[in-house]
Amino acid sequence: MIEDELISPAEEGHLGYSKIDVDLLNEIQEIIPAGRLLYKREDIERYSHDETEDLRFYPELVVLPESVEEISRLLSFCTQYHIPVTARGAGTGLAGGALPVFGGIVLSLERLDRVLEIDERNLQATVESGIITQKLMDAAAEKGLLYPIDPASKGSCFIGGNIANGSGGPRVVKYGTIRDYVLNLEVVLPSGEVIWTGANTLKNSSGYSLTQLFIGSEGMLGIVTKAVLKLVPKPKHDMLMMASFPSNELACEAVGHVFRNGIVPSALEFMERTGIEWVMRYDDVHFDLKEGAQAFLLIELDGNNTEILMEEAEAIFKVLDAHQAMDVLLADTVAQKEALWNMRRRMGVSVKSNSVYKEEDTVVPRAELPKLISGVKVLGKKYGFGSICYGHAGDGNLHINIIKGAMSDADWATKLKEGIKELFELTVALGGTISGEHGIGLVQRQYMPIKYSHIHLALLKGIKQLFDPKNILNPGKIY
Repeated sequence: MIEDELISPAEEGHLGYSKIDVDLLNEIQEIIPAGRLLYKREDIERYSHDETEDLRFYPELVVLPESVEEISRLLSFCTQYHIPVTARGAGTGLAGGALPVFGGIVLSLERLDRVLEIDERNLQATVESGIITQKLMDAAAEKGLLYPIDPASKGSCFIGGNIANGSGGPRVVKYGTIRDYVLNLEVVLPSGEVIWTGANTLKNSSGYSLTQLFIGSEGMLGIVTKAVLKLVPKPKHDMLMMASFPSNELACEAVGHVFRNGIVPSALEFMERTGIEWVMRYDDVHFDLKEGAQAFLLIELDGNNTEILMEEAEAIFKVLDAHQAMDVLLADTVAQKEALWNMRRRMGVSVKSNSVYKEEDTVVPRAELPKLISGVKVLGKKYGFGSICYGHAGDGNLHINIIKGAMSDADWATKLKEGIKELFELTVALGGTISGEHGIGLVQRQYMPIKYSHIHLALLKGIKQLFDPKNILNPGKIY
C-alpha cells in the first residue's frame, strides 16, 4: 500500500512540518501526475545523498516537475500545508546543500533540461535550470562562443545548482565568477508567485539586485527555473604547461608573481604530489613524476594571437624558474592537454576512493596561499590528520581534503572538529573566507560565526524570513 511505502521525516522535532500522508499525496497528484512522484525507498535512495561524505537523509517524496507552472502550484500547496521542499540539481554538491534534513519533498529539476536560446547577436544564452553545464558549454561552442564557468563536475552538474551554490571552476581567474555571467533569473517563490529578478542587459541600476541575491542562496529563497547567461567569444588558441616544484610553498609563492608580471592566465591550478599519485592509481594512468617534485602548477593561457601567447609563456617560464621550478612540461597536442586536465579534474574522486575524508573549500587572497598551505600541514601534525590539497590557486581557492589515515574513530568524530575550526580561523585571519565555491549547506553552517558577526547572520535570517516566512525551502542550511 502507498501508506506503507511513505518515508517518515528524517529528523526528530521537525519544526512542526506536516508529514506527507496518503491524503496529501492524493492532492499532490492533482499537481504532478503519479508517474512523476517517487516514494518507494529504492526509488528515492539516490535523492537521499549528494557527494558530501557519507551523509544520508531520505525525503518522504520526490517530485519530477516538467514546467514552471507545476512548480508554482506545488510550492503554493507546500506553503499552505507547511511541507518542507528541497530543490535538487544533479546531486554533485559537496556541502550537503541538497540534503532533505527535515524530510518532506525533494523537488528535482532534472526534467527542466533545455537550452532555450543561444542569442548570437547579444552573446547570451537562455537555459532551464536543469541543463547540464557541459551541454550549455557545447551549445555555445557550436556558435563560436564560450561559457567559461566550468566546475570539475561540469559533465554532470546542473546550471541551477551552480547558481544556487555560487559554483566556480578553474577559469574564474581570468573570466570572473558565475556572478559575472548571470543576467536574469526566473524564480518561483515559496508563495508560488513567479518573478524575473532582473533584465537581459549588461547594466541594471534599478534598485536592489535580486539576481545577485539568489546566486549562492542555496535554494532557500526561491527555486530558479530559467537563467539568462552572458557568453563571450571563444578564444582561437590555448597553451597548457605543467610546472613541478620542490615544495608547496614555492609553488604557491610563484602564483602571485605570475600576476604581478602582468599576465592573467585562463587557469592556474595547484596540485600536491600525493594527489597526482592517487589519480594515477585510481585511473591507471602514467605520468612522469620527477623525484623530489612535491607540488605542481597547471597553467593555461588562451587568446587569439599565438605570438602574444608565446611571449606570455616565456614570461611565465622566467617566473617559474625564479621560484625553483624543477621542470616545466609544455603540452604539445590536444591529447596531452586533455590528459593533464583529466588529472586535475579527477583528483577529487580519486581522494574519495582512497580514504575516509572531509573536504574544505577555503579561499584567501592569492598572496596568502603559502601561509595557508603551510598552516594546513601544521594543523595536521597537531591533530593527527593527513591532507591532500589542490585547487584554483590563481584565485586563492584551495580545496583541502582532510584524510583520516591513522586517526582513531573517536578523534575523527570529536577532535577533528577543533582542527577544522582552527583551519577556518587561520583562513579568516589571512583575509579569506570559509567557502569559495562549494557553498555552506549543512556541513559548514556551524563555522559561519568564525567569519560573520551576529548582525550579519541576523540579516541573512531576516532575508530568509521575508522571502519564506513559513521556512519551507531547504530548511536547516547555512545558519
